[in-house]
Amino acid sequence: MKNTEAILVTPGTMKIQEAPVPVPKDDEVLLKVEYVGICGSDVHGFESGPFIPPKDPNQKIGLGHECAGTVVGVGSKVKKIKVGDRVNIEPGVPCGKCRFCLSGHYNICPDVDFLATQPNYRGALTNYITHPEAYTYKLPDNMDTMEGALVEPAAVGMHAAMEADVKPGKKIVILGAGCIGLMTLQACRAMGATEIVVSDVIPKRLEMAKKLGAMEVINGKEEDTIARSKELLGEWGADIVFETAGSPVTARQTTSLVMRGGRIMIVGTVPGDTPVNFLGINREVKIQTVFRYVNNYPMTIEAISSGRFDVKSMVTDIYDYHEVQRAFEESLSRKSEIIKGVIKMEDL
Repeated sequence: MKNTEAILVTPGTMKIQEAPVPVPKDDEVLLKVEYVGICGSDVHGFESGPFIPPKDPNQKIGLGHECAGTVVGVGSKVKKIKVGDRVNIEPGVPCGKCRFCLSGHYNICPDVDFLATQPNYRGALTNYITHPEAYTYKLPDNMDTMEGALVEPAAVGMHAAMEADVKPGKKIVILGAGCIGLMTLQACRAMGATEIVVSDVIPKRLEMAKKLGAMEVINGKEEDTIARSKELLGEWGADIVFETAGSPVTARQTTSLVMRGGRIMIVGTVPGDTPVNFLGINREVKIQTVFRYVNNYPMTIEAISSGRFDVKSMVTDIYDYHEVQRAFEESLSRKSEIIKGVIKMEDL
């Protein structure tokens, strides 16, 4: 077997180089990677470097954390997964010992080893990767490995919807119809909500939101999102407002959209400081941030397998591995056209 990896040489420049085939530890599997999704955090890393720069300036930086493929090797203590299984991986490996892990909140473990970030900056854009069996999941026969790679962003939407306690009858506004916004929309639909309004400024994204089950969509460039949402949902606004765009503009809108006793869910990564109109939400509104996912992979895989989540329709662009530089360049230059890009790995 031969192995290569795509490395961020400098911001804006990726290079595919030879790499050793990793050897799985006793509790790990060796995965032949087949698909890797391009996440917004990967695009940020490509453009500007990692959110958290490494302490060592010579640290090798990989990108990619949404991946799936076929198992080609297992460690001596691996019990449930065998060679030939098609799997995906949960890219964060927590310490398992801190108060957050022990209380069931391993997604906020301060010592998590997450692909393409600290401490190892090891990316999924490689032909072969090792991963602990405990965070590796078999895919059902009716799911392919491209769908398997997209379980990761789907799990973000699932976690957000579960934390928000979405139920039938809840009125919902989702600000942002990028990948995570659309995954959140599908999670809300899967949990029985139907009165869902989605706002964005990119027509192609809004078209996809409508296709995936939004009751109505709002183009924030052409309409007043707050006024239009209240026309659609009623003067009190929404029970739940999801901010998924990662924008201070939409973060500010949340307080004008949520009803008394409602909930604001900050799912996007909002940079800088955002003023909060606390006087406007002092009628027992809850504000909650959401970080990745926790114990959501099995249910997300089932939701995709059963057809309640349609991740494949969201894929607008598929790139071959040797086109990795173009894939990231176009993720920046064609933002209004690409809903979800994936990279198909190649046999060596």
